[in-house]
Amino acid sequence: MASRINTNFTLIPNQKYRRSNRRSNYISNTLDSGSQPLSTLGNFKALPLEIFQIILKCLSVKDISMLSMVSKAVSQHIINYISTSSGSKRLLLQNFHNLVLPDKKQDSAIFEHYRSLGLLFKRCTLLLPTKERLKYIHKILAEVSCFKFSGCAAPMQCLGLSCYGMFLQTLTAGWDELECGRVFNFLCELTNFSHRIQTIVFSKPGNARKLELRIRLFCRNVLLDHWTHRHDSAFWLTRILKPWPIVYQAKLLYIIFGPISPQDGQVVWQKMIEEPTDDSSLKCLANAIKLLYNTGIKEWTADDVIRLIDELSVVPREWLLENNARLLILSGNNICFTFMASKAVNGRSTELARLIVFLALVCEKELYCMDWAVQMMQKVCKVFNSSVEKTNFLQDVANAFACVTMEMLHSVMSGDRDEEDRNFLNLFHLVHAQANFHKEMEQPDQTAAQLIEHWPGIQRTQVQNPEVASLSMGLLA
Repeated sequence: MASRINTNFTLIPNQKYRRSNRRSNYISNTLDSGSQPLSTLGNFKALPLEIFQIILKCLSVKDISMLSMVSKAVSQHIINYISTSSGSKRLLLQNFHNLVLPDKKQDSAIFEHYRSLGLLFKRCTLLLPTKERLKYIHKILAEVSCFKFSGCAAPMQCLGLSCYGMFLQTLTAGWDELECGRVFNFLCELTNFSHRIQTIVFSKPGNARKLELRIRLFCRNVLLDHWTHRHDSAFWLTRILKPWPIVYQAKLLYIIFGPISPQDGQVVWQKMIEEPTDDSSLKCLANAIKLLYNTGIKEWTADDVIRLIDELSVVPREWLLENNARLLILSGNNICFTFMASKAVNGRSTELARLIVFLALVCEKELYCMDWAVQMMQKVCKVFNSSVEKTNFLQDVANAFACVTMEMLHSVMSGDRDEEDRNFLNLFHLVHAQANFHKEMEQPDQTAAQLIEHWPGIQRTQVQNPEVASLSMGLLA
């Protein structure tokens, strides 16, 4: 009896203890999910995987990105969800061609989606080595044909590469240059980029127009245009250009940033050699040059950039000097002066004098302050070591004004006129530019006064040409 009572007495409390223990463990796991190795999913541990994925479908990409940081186990479940057909279909939006809103709201929405998606992949793959991260991401994104180098049949009307670039920029933001270099190498291997570059730089300009367009779009939309910091853009542009000799660098720069046709987006190679152009055709080239010159990238010295500009001005053949002058003005004071000083030091004062004439012409056409052109000439004069060199240079400038005026006059008198009468307008602007240039030199400035000491004899030499004198008087009347 006693033993039977003892048995019953001991069994009942043991059962109650086990129930109590289970409750306390459940509460403990709820309050502190990190207390047990198997409880890193927290409350999600009690959910079937299908229910967890249904919850993910109800969350925005930003919310999923935040959720992925909860634990490694949650992050792994999210990675598995991305790999499913339903997950990839929902996350990898592909409406890159449905541009129906004129205010670009749709464009900004899809860009914002891929920026958030880049952050999600950045967080989900945080613990993986760079090479493994890139392989996994490529495996997921390979389903999107418009992300491939030649995957879209209508690249000019497609936002695919731009979205890919936005994704890539968010993914690699904050990475050091070594890691970003590995990303660039991975993309080069993936797209056979180096071989494609080799094909276009070895070909005659315009012989591979479709490939030129593809390379331009890939470089601009994927690698260059989405960075907020100039140093980052300079890093990627350096990776594109530096493996090649300076001649090919200039050609690549023109392909990536030069003027294009508004109809088909293809590079216009004859733009700089046939007629004077406007700022819009040169602005991107000037910005790229400033990027390499001003951001302190160790691979680029001032001499490298000046040589690049020199090579660029003969792509595909020698540019009109007015276009060259416009590029220098758009590139900024430091680059313009360094370029001109280089010519002065190397004894190319005749070329320099003609360049100053066209700097003045562009200032006149665009209503820039003519005082800028005069000050630039004054700074260049200080580069010459002797007063004789300075006097000879000023003589060259005056002669250049006269020669360029005569060239334009002969073009007008030959009767070669178009509907807009560009030759006559150019001559008109040049005569006004010369008058305003002289007027600025007569301002009471100490440096200008020193220059004018050498200038009167030059002016008399110039006026000895009766055709130029009479034309100037007629146009200025």
